[in-house]
Amino acid sequence: MLKIGEIRELIRLLDETSLSELKLETDDMKLLLKKADAAPVSVPAAPVPVATAPVPQPVVVQTPAAAPTPAPSAPAADAASAADVVEENVHIITSPMVGTFYRAPSPDAAPFVERGAKVEPKTVVCIVEAMKLMNEIEAEVTGEVVDILAENGQLVEYGQPLFKIKLS
Repeated sequence: MLKIGEIRELIRLLDETSLSELKLETDDMKLLLKKADAAPVSVPAAPVPVATAPVPQPVVVQTPAAAPTPAPSAPAADAASAADVVEENVHIITSPMVGTFYRAPSPDAAPFVERGAKVEPKTVVCIVEAMKLMNEIEAEVTGEVVDILAENGQLVEYGQPLFKIKLS
């Protein structure tokens, strides 16, 4: 069975080549990665029954373009509990993909925003790096940054809360 790091490496290699599809089969799993637009998409692996062994559980492989995994994890649990507590006049900016969260455009530059900063819909608040692509995340609302929920350089999950914006 492949580890998540090995799957990420396969995705990175696929992205860096002119190949449009990668298919990998072993005795207990199948993995198919295809490029769709700029981001690869994975297909959940189907179990392959083995006559002398019990039927293996299906292996679900996620990439940045796929939906979040159904298995509970700390970031997913945080996102769910943040969604349950709805604060009045507060907008939560969430990560649109899995990647690395950066508060500034470069290591020696000032952060895009700080607590108390006023933002407009097109204001860039951070970057999420996914597969060596720097994706600028915009506020999408007018308001004031009241909380920064992720640490610089932290790996973030799809749907993970990044900022709280008090709407104005």
